[in-house]
Amino acid sequence: MRAIALPVNLILLGSTGSIGRQALDIARAHPDKVRVRALAAHSNVALMAQQIAEFSPDVVAMADAEAASALRQQVSCRVLSGSEGVVEVASFDPADCVITAMVGAAGLQPTLAAIRMGRRIGLANKETMVVAGDLIQSMARSHQADILPVDSEHSAIYQCLMGESGMGVGKLILTASGGPFRDRALHTFAHITLEEALDHPNWDMGPKITVDSATMMNKGLEVIEARWLFDVPPDSIEVVIHPQSIIHSMVEFVDGSSKAQLGPPDMKVPIQFAMSAPGRWASNHGVLDWGADRRLTFLPPDPERYPCLPLAWQALRMGEGAGAVLNAANEEAVSLFLARRIGFTDVAPLLEGALGSISSADCGSIEARLAVDAEARSWVRQHAG
Repeated sequence: MRAIALPVNLILLGSTGSIGRQALDIARAHPDKVRVRALAAHSNVALMAQQIAEFSPDVVAMADAEAASALRQQVSCRVLSGSEGVVEVASFDPADCVITAMVGAAGLQPTLAAIRMGRRIGLANKETMVVAGDLIQSMARSHQADILPVDSEHSAIYQCLMGESGMGVGKLILTASGGPFRDRALHTFAHITLEEALDHPNWDMGPKITVDSATMMNKGLEVIEARWLFDVPPDSIEVVIHPQSIIHSMVEFVDGSSKAQLGPPDMKVPIQFAMSAPGRWASNHGVLDWGADRRLTFLPPDPERYPCLPLAWQALRMGEGAGAVLNAANEEAVSLFLARRIGFTDVAPLLEGALGSISSADCGSIEARLAVDAEARSWVRQHAG
C-alpha cells in the first residue's frame, strides 16, 4: 500500500448517502488534509447543491438524468448525468482516492473505471466484490490500484493483517450485531413490519443496508467480499454475533493467537482510515471508555433466524458467478420489501430459489456477470408472488 501525499484529492461516489455524508464530515474536519475534487450521487438535488456550495468540486454527476437537469439550474459547476456521467467522475483527474459508496451493483462500473486509473479505492460498495471480486482483484494488480475496505468489518481485518506476512492466517472472524431481531421470537417473524426492519440498534445506515442487516444477508455479502479481498478459502471465514459492535472483526492465526480491532460503532473510523492509511489522523469521532463496566459477548448465528446467511457459503461453493446471482436477487427482493410488495420472510426463499434456478457457469467476464445479474432480478420479480 502506497501512502498518499497531502492533501488527498478525493472523489466521492454516493456523496448524498450515509457513507458519503460521513466522508464529507471527515473532509470538513480535515480541510488541510482532504480536497474534494468530484462528487456523484443518484437523485438528491437539494443535498448535492449544498455539498457543491460547501466543497466546490470541479465536477459532479447525478445518475438520474432529470435530477442532473434540475441541478444544472442551481449550480455553476460542471454537472454530468446518467451512469456514463458517474463513470466519468470516477475517472476524473487529478485524484488520489476514490471512495465508492454507491449502493448495489450500480457501483461496479465506476469502481472499475477508478481502478483503471490506478487510484486508491476506498471500497464501501461491497456488492462490487460480491459480483466480481476475482476479476476486480486481478484488474487492481494490473493497474497497481490499492483497494482499502470501508466496511467496518473488512477494515478491521485489513488493520489486523498489517505487518503480517499472510502465511500464518488461520481464520477470519467477521462480527455481526445480529440486527434488530436478534432476540425476537421466531414465531413472530411473519409479522415483521418494514418500520421494524429499518430500526437498527447500533448503526445509522441507508434503508437497503439496514434491511440487509436485519436479514443478515449483509453479513453474507461480507463473507463473499472477504473471500476475495483477503484471498482466503470460504471455510476459513466465520461469522459470530457480537451485540455490542465494539470488536469489529478478528483474525485468528495458525499459532493460536488472535488479533482484534476495537472501536466505537462509528463508520467515520474506517472511512477516515481508507484516506489516511498507512498513517492515522487525529479525530473527534469518540473513543472507548475503558473504565466503563463493559462486557463483550459472542454467540453463533442461528440459521433458522438468519436463513440468508448460509447462502453466502453456498454461492462461493457454486463458483464465482453465483455471487452475482445472489447479490442481484437480494437487491431485487429488498427493493420489493421496501416497496411493501413482499414480506420480510419472503426474502430468503427468493434468494435461495434464484441461486438454484440460474446457471452461473461460464461467468469469466464482467459482461457475463452482468447478464446473470439481469436474469436473477427478472427471476425474483416473476416469483415474488
